[in-house]
This record gives sequence, structure tokens and C-alpha cells, in this order.
Amino acid sequence: MLPGGSSRSLWEILVANVFTLFNAIVFAGFGILLALGRWQDALFGLPALMNTVIGVVQEFSAKRTLDRLAVLNAPTARVLREGRIREIALDRVVMGDLLVLRTGDQVTADSRVVQTDATGPGGLEVDESLLTGESDPVRKRVDDEVLSGSSVVAGSGIAEVIRVGADSYAAKLTAEARKFSLVRSELRSSIDRLLKWITWALGPMILIVANGQMQAQGGWAVAIGNGQWREAVVGAVAAVIAMVPLGLVLVTSIAFAVSGVTLASRKVLIQELPAVEGLARVDALCLDKTGTLTTGEMVFDAAHVLHPVAGWERVLGAIGDAPDANGTARCLAEPYGGAESPLPVATAVPFDSVRKWSAFVLAENGAGVDPGTWVLGAPDFVLGPDAGLAEDREGASADPVPLALAGDLAAAGLRTLVLAHSPAALDTDAEHGLALPAELQPVALLTFRERVREDAAQTLGFFADQGVEVRVISGDDPRTVAAVAREIGLDCEAGFDARRLPEDQAALGEVLERERVFGRVTPAQKLAMVHALQARGHVVAMTGDGVNDALAIKEADLGIAMDTAAQATKAVARIVLLDGRFDRMPGVVAEGRRVIANIERVSMLFLTKTTYAFAIAVVFGLLAWSFPFLPRQLSITDGLTIGIPAFFLALMPNADRYRSGFLKRSLAFAIPSGLIVTAALIVLHVVGDGLGDFSVTDMQAASTLTLAGIALWVLAVLARPVSPFRILIVLAMYAGLALVWVIPLTRDFFEVTWLPQPLALLVLGIVATGIVLVELLRAWHLRFTRAPKL
Repeated sequence: MLPGGSSRSLWEILVANVFTLFNAIVFAGFGILLALGRWQDALFGLPALMNTVIGVVQEFSAKRTLDRLAVLNAPTARVLREGRIREIALDRVVMGDLLVLRTGDQVTADSRVVQTDATGPGGLEVDESLLTGESDPVRKRVDDEVLSGSSVVAGSGIAEVIRVGADSYAAKLTAEARKFSLVRSELRSSIDRLLKWITWALGPMILIVANGQMQAQGGWAVAIGNGQWREAVVGAVAAVIAMVPLGLVLVTSIAFAVSGVTLASRKVLIQELPAVEGLARVDALCLDKTGTLTTGEMVFDAAHVLHPVAGWERVLGAIGDAPDANGTARCLAEPYGGAESPLPVATAVPFDSVRKWSAFVLAENGAGVDPGTWVLGAPDFVLGPDAGLAEDREGASADPVPLALAGDLAAAGLRTLVLAHSPAALDTDAEHGLALPAELQPVALLTFRERVREDAAQTLGFFADQGVEVRVISGDDPRTVAAVAREIGLDCEAGFDARRLPEDQAALGEVLERERVFGRVTPAQKLAMVHALQARGHVVAMTGDGVNDALAIKEADLGIAMDTAAQATKAVARIVLLDGRFDRMPGVVAEGRRVIANIERVSMLFLTKTTYAFAIAVVFGLLAWSFPFLPRQLSITDGLTIGIPAFFLALMPNADRYRSGFLKRSLAFAIPSGLIVTAALIVLHVVGDGLGDFSVTDMQAASTLTLAGIALWVLAVLARPVSPFRILIVLAMYAGLALVWVIPLTRDFFEVTWLPQPLALLVLGIVATGIVLVELLRAWHLRFTRAPKL
């Protein structure tokens, strides 16, 4: 069994999201007002409840995704028990079981090979690219280990299970990747920090407000004696709840959710909603070559003819058309295959990853092809000193030109094979097994390259324009990786061999700042590279598709998996490109920018309210003035100046580039604007008392209009630059405020009234002054932040 328990249980998630000091204060106020029969003033409890539900759902969704994580895709294992081959569930595989491995199977447990068909021309070859990142298959002999998560690509065999469950290689990777963590989000961390500050400030503020409201009713004893304590409690609850930015988390979550739906329609899956902002902040993008920049397929590049022999092109076509051709050989079918009649093959030897060559013997001339032995394989193994028994063959090629040319082509990052011919037959009786014949003549050097994704160059160009540094990381040969990097437009003469990378994080970071292309990178090194870049202050995105990429993808600030990725890699990635189109990335960047810019705009609205709520509570509490609003009247201003417009503003188009310092910029505007509103209400209270003996309802209505008038202009400032839709939103909010006074039902429900003329003129003057001050604040804020116009 794979290890379970990746994160907090559902109960732990509920406790963490429900039983908070923030919720305790909000729901305590909600309960107090319901107990007093003032349900009209308890409307603030609904958005608080929605915030809690959203938090629980988001974290539980992330938990379920991680708990479903599994490296293995195979649903069953094939074992040999009691002399019979049986299909059993993975959790029933035990130590000592004999796995029956066939071409196409995935290895389901770490095992030791006990038997292969290597005595014949084939053998057991395993693709370990999902585990190691290296694309070449690995030949397995008796007593070699095969790891869970790898796949059999050629041959067959039997292997004894030596590790199961948590001890297996794949399970260890899974266990590391399963550990619960949330994506790093500047928006979320900043908002969480604000909520933490506000929550801890609420304690002393409650005492100040409660005492102030009791004193405003004549003191504790008087208020309790004449029953006015009820009004004092309602005022205290209104003051405390006003300090909490109830809708900020909700609007932020909605903005993320809508972005997730938008990107999903473009075949981009966002597995954790705040990740949508990630690419807008990234300045270092680490790309896995195979499966990300390339499709993982090989394509034929060119044939460099050396010594042509009759029918050599027909031979290449036969090799490409062969049913058992490997991925590289199949590339020859398109340029050279398609012949109607097969060649008269007497003996065939399939490709072997140890020999590094394949061959067949033609006993007679057929279809214009010279008879004899035709060999296709790695130049060093066919022509050079590694060519089997070459030192014992008098006719072995001594011509250095083909090998030198092959070396030059390999240095250019091309996979190179040689086609050679000999009139002699294969030596199948040699002491060391199969041996190449004498007098091998190099016919042509064939070059292959990985198929680069058509959208890769354009997408990387986009990131370059945005100031994002790209690093290509792969387990393949550095020369091959460098060639792919050059093909997609990266300036790279040679790749850096990761076997020379230092282990010290600081030294590794220095190398990463200099180099851009790396080959022979191990999974542990990929993870170390992510950490080294983060230690140097970079925001890192990591792409990949193999299990070997999973830990680095998880630890990166933003992990991105391709559609062909292993299940484990997809599960830990924050973003999955469902159709494998790399050109989706600019759209994700644009969506992230829109969210960051709009949430910053919206946060200024909420924090303005929090600022004036705290300031009013302190002033009115210390001076023992009655709180100037009922909770239901604050619902008017909250809904018209923040709640409704914030929802629309958070979802509108916005192409502003990301700049760090979200919290600093937001507070630089919100605190002064909140103090402007506070000053306006203080002036209204002081001057209003001097103008005449106005009723409590008159003063509360005047306070509501003063607050709404200035706060709506704050909205108008933050909605800039103007557009028809933004103008419509602001005008609609002004119209909504007017309707509250015009419609008798709403006027009675919210307990507001038409103002006496002196008080109305005072409100008009104060609001006009506040508007001027907000405009001056906007001009200062633009210079302070050096930002483009809002």
C-alpha cells in the first residue's frame, strides 16, 4: 500500500476554518443581535458564513487532490503464483512475489530481475524516464533492479519483489509529494496578515467601544437601570463588526474561482485557485525539456551519405516499416518507407540498448538492394573501438572521418546513427555472442532530433519580453538539451553538465545565475535548483511531466504539468495544461495580472472601511459619543460602496503588470482615505450639535449620507481609468443610495429620514470637502507608488 494521510483530516480542516477568533467575534455579535430581536441588524452574518464555507471547501478540495496522488497507473499486477499467472490488486503484492513483465507493462513494485529473454536476440528493456528524466531505455539483466513506476518497452522477464508499500522508490517520491502545502500567494498572505492584525486589535477595541456606548447612555448603572443598555450593545456590535473586512476574502475567492473557470474553458486546469496569480509574479521559469519544450517524439533530420551502396534507402525504409521498430527507427518510415514488397531477410537482430545496434542479413539481391549484412546503430559501437569484436576483425573501419563527423553532429545536439554494410554475414558463433562482420563500410550518417513544440519559441519569446528568466533542465545529454534550447531561440552555446554542479546552495545559486541550460540533472538536483533560486529571491515556476519532476514542481512557487505528465506530477502541480499547448501560458499570465490588479483595487475599498471603522470606534468610544450608525445602516454603505461594486471590479479586464508591494500600496491609500471619512463624521457630529437639536434618527441619517457620499467617491477614484461600464457601476451605486431615501419601505427598514435643511447643507459641504481631499490623496498616491493611473 502507498502511504496515506497527506494532510489535515476533514475535522482538522473544519476546526481550523470555523473555530477562529475572527469568526468568534462575528458570530457572537450575530447571536447577540438575534437574541435582542434585532435580526434586521444581523445581516452581516451571511457573508461571514460564506467566507467560512469557501475556506473549508478550498482546503478540502486540495486535500482530496493530494490524497488521490499515486505514481502508479497500473490497476493490477501480474504475478506468478503456484505455477500460474494471476492478475491481482496492487495492495495484494507481497515480498517475494514473482512479477511477470511484458512489453508495455508498468512495474508495480521494486523488484530484482531473476529471468529475462536476453539469451535470444531481444532482452528486457525498461523506460525509467518518469523516475530519472533520461529518455533512453535501460537494458536489465539478471540481478538488476527494476523500480516501481518504470515501464517495460522491449522484451519480457520475471522479477522478484524486494520492496513494497512505503519502502518502494515510487512510494517514497509519492510520500514527499503528498505532504500538504498551499501555493505561495502574495494576495492571500497579505490578506491573512491583515486579518490577523485586525483580529488581535479587536480585543481592546471591544472594551473601548463597549465602555464608550455605555457612557453615552449615562453610564453603566444608568444604562442597565433604564434598559438603554440594549441600544448601547447594538451600537457596540455595529462598531466592532464595521472593523472587519467581511467581504474581502469572499470577493478574492470569487475572483480566483471565476479565473479558474475561465482558464478551464481554455484547457488549463487550476488545481488550487490562488495559483492563478502565480505566473504574474514569476521571474524564473524552469522548463523540463522532454514533454514540455519537446513532444517527446524523435523526428528524422538528415542523411549524410558517406559511401553509397545500392539500395541503402530501401534498407532504411524496411527498418522504419518493421513492426518491432523502436521510436527512433520509426522516424525513417516517412522519408524512406512505403515499399510494396518486403526485403528477403534471412536473419534479423533487433536493436539492443547494450549493443547499441540492430542488423539484418539479406541472403540474395532483392529490390535492387545489395545482399549481405546491414547494420544500423551508434557510430562508436558500429565503427569505433566499442564495436563488439572490432579489434579482432581485419576489415573493421579505420577511417576516422565518419567518427569525427558523427562527433560533430552529436555536439550539435543531434542523435546520430550510422548505416553500415558488409557483404559478409553476422558472426553468431562468437564466444562473446553476436559479433559484427568484417569489412563493414559506413554508408550514411543519419541524424535525428526531438520534435520541438510548435508553440515553444513564441511562448518563450513572450516570457523574455516580460523579464522572466528561463532555464532549461533535463536528464538528457547537455549537448542535446542545448540544441533544443537554440532551436527555440535561447542563446546557448553549450549546456552545463549537472554532474559538475556544487552541492552548496549558495554556490549552486551562483551557477544558476550564469547558466541557462542544464543536462544530466537528477531529481534531487532539480529540487535543489528550485530551492537555490528561491534563496536568491526569485519567484520560481517549474514545468515537467515525469515523476522525477514531481518534488521540484511541488516546491516551486508555481508548479505546471503538461497533459502527458505522470499522475503524481499532475496531482502536485498547481496548473495542468490539459491539451499540452505551451502557448496557453501567456493567457495564464494575463489572467493572473487581472486578478492581482483587481484585488489590489478592491482591497483598497475594504481597507478604507476598516480604517474609518477603527478610527470612529476609538474616537467615539473615548469621547463617550453614541455610535453614529445602526448596523443595518452600515449595510447600506457596505453594499453600495464596497460589496456590490467590488464584485464587478474584481472581475473586470485589467492588464497592469505585476509589481511587488501589494500590501504597502493598498494601505498607503486606504489609511488616509479612511481618516478622511472619520474626520468628516467628527466634523458632522461637532458642528451638527451646534446647528440645532436634531433627533438621533436625523443624525444617524446624516452620518449615513456623509459616509456614503465620500466612500462612493473613493469608489469612483479606484474605478479609474474610466470606461462606460465602470461609469455605469458608480452611477448605479449613487442611484441605489437615492432609492433608499425615495422608497418608503426601504427608508423605514433602514430607519433613515429626509434631513432638515441646515443639516442637509452641512452634509453637502462636508461631502464636497471630502471629495476634494480624496482627489488630492489620489494624486499623492500615484506619485508615491509610481504606478500608472488607476
